[in-house]
Amino acid sequence: MEQFILWLKYLVLGAVQGFTEPIPVSSSGHVIIARELMGMEQEGLSFEVFLNTASLIAILFIYRAMIGRLIVNGYRFIRTRKAEYKSDFMFIVYVVLGTIPAGLIGFLFQEDIERIFSHAKMVAISLLVTGVALWLIRNLRGKKRDGDLSTKDALIVGLAQAVALIPGISRSGSTVIASIAVGMRQETALRFSFMLYIPISLGGVVLGLKDFSSDPISSSMIGPYAIAFLATLVLTYFAMKWLMNIMERGNLKYFAYYCFVAGILLLLFL
Repeated sequence: MEQFILWLKYLVLGAVQGFTEPIPVSSSGHVIIARELMGMEQEGLSFEVFLNTASLIAILFIYRAMIGRLIVNGYRFIRTRKAEYKSDFMFIVYVVLGTIPAGLIGFLFQEDIERIFSHAKMVAISLLVTGVALWLIRNLRGKKRDGDLSTKDALIVGLAQAVALIPGISRSGSTVIASIAVGMRQETALRFSFMLYIPISLGGVVLGLKDFSSDPISSSMIGPYAIAFLATLVLTYFAMKWLMNIMERGNLKYFAYYCFVAGILLLLFL
């Protein structure tokens, strides 16, 4: 029975991570809350990277066609300098620029940020901040498409992604909010947000390899880790598809309502 409960707890952790990773409500914050509610101790950074890897695989699968096109057309532009490929090449450049702030700050201060901010009260405050930001941009309808971005846009959204290193501040929320705020169409904002997610997540996986090697999974934990991984993989895929449909209809205000309710409840009861 004890082993079954352990597996169930890790299934819940994986499901929470998977469902909340794409949507603008903070996956790291919800995982912290889930752990506290289930009385689980903080896992090492390697477990977080392990679950993020599952989310990354799901996002890569969803955007596989776009990623392939960007790689091919980016290479073609470098080789031929034809104008028809320039838009995709510049999109790659802006993704690289937008990745730098969070990549640099995360590399230098990630563990300190996690140690200082990984508690329920901070998550509650961060959710309220996210809710306010979502509410402020709820009616904005930008005009910028993938080919209309600028260096300034990339850096502003990149800085927003760096702020999301604080648990409770949603990465997808902060980047989508910043993208819409600088004038992107909602579908462009979503694509740019998750193109920024991919290199940051890949970097986290690479940096997390040393944690895996120094903190190997015991044989008794292989099952719980595997079920958490699978739950994260499947739920990330379906949550991302759901978010794409929501973004088409422009209903981000509902996530603002959720953040307000969740943040207030956490402040009152945790």
